[in-house]
Amino acid sequence: MPLPLPKSRQEIAALQSKRKVVALEQARRAPFFEGKLDNIDPARLDDPEEWRKIPILDKDSLRALSDAEFYTRFCVKPDDGIAEYWRSGGSTGKPLFYPRSHTDIRYLLLSFRRTLDIAGCKPGDFAHVSFPLGIHPVGQIFARCAGDAEIAVNWAGAGNSTPSAIQLELMRSLQPTVWMGMSSYGLHLANLADARGIDLAAGSVKTILCSAEPLSEAKRAKISRSWGARVFDNFGMTEAGMMGGEDGGPGGFRIWTDMYYIEVLDPVTFAPVKDGETGTLVTTPLWTNNVTPFLRWNSGDLVVYSEADDGNGPYSVFPKIRHTHRTTGFFKVRGVNVNHPEFEDFVFRNAEVNDFKCELVASDHNDVLRVSIELRRGANAEAVARDLVRGVKETFEVTPELVVLETGTLAREFESSVKAPRFTDSRQ
Repeated sequence: MPLPLPKSRQEIAALQSKRKVVALEQARRAPFFEGKLDNIDPARLDDPEEWRKIPILDKDSLRALSDAEFYTRFCVKPDDGIAEYWRSGGSTGKPLFYPRSHTDIRYLLLSFRRTLDIAGCKPGDFAHVSFPLGIHPVGQIFARCAGDAEIAVNWAGAGNSTPSAIQLELMRSLQPTVWMGMSSYGLHLANLADARGIDLAAGSVKTILCSAEPLSEAKRAKISRSWGARVFDNFGMTEAGMMGGEDGGPGGFRIWTDMYYIEVLDPVTFAPVKDGETGTLVTTPLWTNNVTPFLRWNSGDLVVYSEADDGNGPYSVFPKIRHTHRTTGFFKVRGVNVNHPEFEDFVFRNAEVNDFKCELVASDHNDVLRVSIELRRGANAEAVARDLVRGVKETFEVTPELVVLETGTLAREFESSVKAPRFTDSRQ
């Protein structure tokens, strides 16, 4: 491995001290940073006041660049050449394709491989990978690092590459012990399994690794209950790599701070916030900056930081961040804001509901919140619908139009989508 696990916070601090200087030097090579870093003393970067002289890099800064300017002004030429390109998540407007050097890839594979280790995956396990396979890196990197860890891999991809019914059949016949994919697709597979009379919870999968979209506790509990497996979420960004994973305990993600220097700052003033307070996450990659020298990158993630609790396993040397929300969508229904994540949590807490979709539609007189649900086999449709309408009205102050769908309807509708489109504004 290119970087062994650190054994102490002191070891992490010493490594950060050296690599922050490298990060600054890399940024100074890019024309984009010309004149912006001249007053920074590389010998004093461990002084918080000196470090905070470095300007925050945000999405708007990259939006202002054309594709050609991004590659010629922001990117720098690596010593070992370009290995591949990683598609951004689209957070900078239209997606960019970040060049990655061969050295970058070695550390990026390591960052992903740690998520397998911290979740208890081991040589001899068998992973069914349902992350999308294509120009976004998460699926192919998870599959590659699983293979490097001597874990057998089925490169299934999402439902748009291997139909979900076939994925269920493959898992039934091949008996994987680990499933990897987006949480929304895990729910989709569980819903389809229930529609086909398949007891997914009695299957072979005992560990689930998710990433790439928010995972609430209600959603986690539903996936765990449907699959009969422990669910581990992971946190990363294309600009940096896979930054951390869950160890099964409370408090959020362990962040690989030997690979990524992080700050949690006030979203307005960019002053440091206290542990336990919400702030925006600012990240400086320490090893994966050989082409794209991200320096104090503000991704817009709002998190709560807690210090390491050394002594409870090899990953306890790392601090934790708890993600509050990334991009929070909402409907405004007759003057009332209906928050998408909160609504999703509300519905998924009901064990009788397998899946749902929520549409904002226009009627002759007013906007209507139409909620379509599928129920688990044996559920009392009338009672569930009545309770759900009352619960939505009491919780969100909006009376929904409720539709009970035939089991399997949403599975067919969501099949071609990488992320299940549960919230749709159909007023136009």
